[in-house]
Amino acid sequence: MSDMPLLEMRGISKSFPGVRALNDVNIALYPGKVTALIGENGAGKSTLVKILTGIYACDEGEIYVDGGPVSFSNAQDAIDAGVTAIHQETVLFDELSVAENIFLGHAPKSRLGLVNWRAVNARALALLHSLESNIDPRLRLKDLSIAQRHLVAIARALSVDARIVIMDEPTAALSRKEVNDLFQIVKRLKTQGKAILFISHKFDEVYEIADHYAVFRDGKAVGSGELANVEQNDIVKLMVGRSVEHAFPKLDIALGKTVFAVENYTHPTEFRDISFELRQGEIFGIYGLVGAGRSEVCQSFFGITQPSSGKLKLDGQEITIRSPGEAINAGIVYVPEERGRHGAVLQLPIYQNISLPSLTRTSRSGFLNAANEFALARKYAERFDLRAAALSVPVGTLSGGNQQKVVIGKWLATQPKILILDEPTKGIDIGSKAAVHAFISELAGEGLSIIMVSSELPEIIGMSDRVLVMREGLSAGIYKRENLNAETLVRAATGNASK
Repeated sequence: MSDMPLLEMRGISKSFPGVRALNDVNIALYPGKVTALIGENGAGKSTLVKILTGIYACDEGEIYVDGGPVSFSNAQDAIDAGVTAIHQETVLFDELSVAENIFLGHAPKSRLGLVNWRAVNARALALLHSLESNIDPRLRLKDLSIAQRHLVAIARALSVDARIVIMDEPTAALSRKEVNDLFQIVKRLKTQGKAILFISHKFDEVYEIADHYAVFRDGKAVGSGELANVEQNDIVKLMVGRSVEHAFPKLDIALGKTVFAVENYTHPTEFRDISFELRQGEIFGIYGLVGAGRSEVCQSFFGITQPSSGKLKLDGQEITIRSPGEAINAGIVYVPEERGRHGAVLQLPIYQNISLPSLTRTSRSGFLNAANEFALARKYAERFDLRAAALSVPVGTLSGGNQQKVVIGKWLATQPKILILDEPTKGIDIGSKAAVHAFISELAGEGLSIIMVSSELPEIIGMSDRVLVMREGLSAGIYKRENLNAETLVRAATGNASK
């Protein structure tokens, strides 16, 4: 195979409001080689993939294919250049056949411009045979197993004669045998001279299949080279090599009694045998990689989903939470990860968002009292130093950090015992992060018990009294603050804990 890169990205930068997602990134993909792209959640991997597939345009930098510059204005430009992606959750259609899914949008046509169904089925069959699959292309997708669906997604990606193949967490839903089958496909793609970008959090898989590596941290490329020349410990250090000692305003708080106890909590499909205790004034962190079940556990505490077994105890009394309303009445509230979709009504003004869960306190005889709504909103706007022209402006006009303050204020207005924060600083700028961290710590100091889900290791380490690490729906360990260490948490989350 050639020593020249098939694809190069040079000096790639991309910014969003308040966030620099990629900063002067370089990466090269070689024919017949697998390059593993490694980094914790939020490192910039997804942004890079979206630039490579024409979904985003980069702000700065150039992309070269076969040494020549290319420009991707849309997804079709990327496909025309030979770039295709197999995502963890590729969009396929249950009611269509396997062949229809593979060639959707680019089916062979007859001389009259009609779809040539014989050619569609024949080419789909040939593609599946090249992947050593005996799936009947005429079957409907809904009749296939998860692994077979994944093969269809791979066949779809290869149906455009791609030379550069991006695999984004391709093994997340596969068994070990299915992973082995996938890796045989990857090896065949290598022999065909295809350049493969393989994104995974699983170090055992990376070392099994990859030739080169590139590590991203905070939107920057911080290390790259041949995988055979680097130890796993060195990669972990590249991923998490940040100081957190002075970045977070964590107060030293004497923890009180146990407020909340979780015993062998299990969901039919998302998590199993989760157990821990939460004390008064404690910030209890939950860390894990994408798909580990962190958010799903917290959503179950809030009554969004129902467990199949296990117990919850609040102040020593067993409770059952069947709906968010019951959770709120019990004193448990949940700030979701997607605040714009699930945490706030962006079109409504600030004061109505804050008062929304507390309407019984702001109404009289079944009628809302605007003065009471404004008074309640003003209390929490002042407490969190909310930056807004007026309490009557829509929440959608605020910055990400101020939107998060509104959502947290909304739930604090219900006077809860337990505050669950799911990715509390996702997508907000550094200054606002510090403000959010400051009042999280203040709330804990006032005796509120907090569960905080975060993908950001510095945030987890800097703010938590203890941390539950989850991996594939299970508890991989609970770590006390004095023992919190970035490398230890990453190893636990990836199944590579020190022996």
